[in-house]
Amino acid sequence: MSAIGRRSVLAAAGAAPLLLAPGAARAAAQAAVVTAPAGRFEGDRDRGVLRFRGIRYGRAERFMAPKPLAAGREVIAARAFGPVCPQRNDRYAPQSEDCLFLNIWTPEVDPRARRPVMLYIHGGAYSNGSVTDPLNDGYTLAARGDCVVVTVNHRLNAFGYLYLARFDPRFADSGNNGQLDLILALQWVRDNIAAFGGDPTRVMVFGQSGGGAKIATMMGMPAARGLFHRAATMSGQQVTASGPLHATARTRAFLGRLGIAEGDLSPLLAAPAERLVEAGEATDPILGGNVYFGPVLDMKWLTRHPFWPDANPQSNAIPMLLGNTHDETRAFIAPDSAKLAGLNWDNVAERMAPELKVDILPEWVVAQYRAHFPDWSPRDVFWGATTAGRSWRGQVIEAEARARAGTPTWVYQVDYASRVDPVRGAFHTMDIPLVFGTLDARRSQTGTGADARAASTTLQDAFVAFATRGDPNAPGVPAWPRYDLDRRATLIVDAESRVENDPRQWQRELFARVPYIQPGT
Repeated sequence: MSAIGRRSVLAAAGAAPLLLAPGAARAAAQAAVVTAPAGRFEGDRDRGVLRFRGIRYGRAERFMAPKPLAAGREVIAARAFGPVCPQRNDRYAPQSEDCLFLNIWTPEVDPRARRPVMLYIHGGAYSNGSVTDPLNDGYTLAARGDCVVVTVNHRLNAFGYLYLARFDPRFADSGNNGQLDLILALQWVRDNIAAFGGDPTRVMVFGQSGGGAKIATMMGMPAARGLFHRAATMSGQQVTASGPLHATARTRAFLGRLGIAEGDLSPLLAAPAERLVEAGEATDPILGGNVYFGPVLDMKWLTRHPFWPDANPQSNAIPMLLGNTHDETRAFIAPDSAKLAGLNWDNVAERMAPELKVDILPEWVVAQYRAHFPDWSPRDVFWGATTAGRSWRGQVIEAEARARAGTPTWVYQVDYASRVDPVRGAFHTMDIPLVFGTLDARRSQTGTGADARAASTTLQDAFVAFATRGDPNAPGVPAWPRYDLDRRATLIVDAESRVENDPRQWQRELFARVPYIQPGT
């Protein structure tokens, strides 16, 4: 931190060690108070990086669009994470509908610093997850990348995406409220991040799984126009949104689980949050399984699909990174699950069929894989085909759409595999600790050896360069061409990263012969 930055922090904190007891003096020395248009916020210091946690960026009533806050005069403590949206995942606590909070890590709070801003949106589809997970801690990225890191929580599941507009006009925004929360958070960043040392004209959004899908959706939402300037999706795509009729059918199933008539939603407004979370276990009338929540083509906030019939022209000028892991579905279907117990050539097609998520003859798929990969086991075919047909396919479609539009797009693939449980390979979520540098965090499976650090350095350097200049090429990163339909250049992230043209070409072409079905559509 510069001398000016140190002086501004101490002056803002009002540190007066001669007037404080030793313990209070140490606390004051660690504190930092930032004055921003939204108010005054007191954070703390984490190994030299200033940290502001639990900053409220809005309020919202149940099923209503969020609203910004009026600035207050008092100093607001920003030293602990705020609550997360109610959900089935009890790993995150406390939980509350009052969950519109963001967190900031910054090397210094000098408004003249104008560092690139990296805003992260968590995964967990549209129903679960939180940025309070240790894997999402912003310290290492802010310290090593010399950038401002922001992480955002928002409404999920029924609170963020239950579509009630066709039942009650009061809830015209309900199917996209989770998206509107994120847009409000981005507006807060635009208006306030300079006070934390960030550059509001260089805001990069990045998100994993459901976070990436939310970003893909925002790229087609007029209300999000101009709020971010680069985008990176990590194993998260949203080619098409849920249609309003399917979303209405899902709401009927949800209300039926609660025993609530669609003509009177007052019991829904009064129901405890726990009951709404439980009702998400209603059977989805379109997909089967638990009811799907996600953005809705409501013709108000979302007026066309994000990547159908093409890449939304609204965001074609925004540079974009698209990434997936090599073995996505090894995270969804555990090696010791009943689905894989006793798997052999006689039953692999039947067990694989519902996991492909596309309408293709599974016996034919198995035969094609066996002929092309004669050394593969039934498990290898199961995981390879479900990843290529289900998880990776959406990314291919989005990359192709942007390539046809001539947009600045780069594609990566994580081949770096788990060092804790090698049979899981490069599974879904593997790139989170690599990008954040949280290799030693709880639940990270990267290991902390030189190979993990090398893979992490490649991804971190690429992401920071992308946030800084809109191009992921950087010293130490293999020369990485833009993605086009001639070469399909892809950065393969591993202990020794490299660029390959059209990796997994055969699998891509195999599934390209059938229409893709976006989960939730």
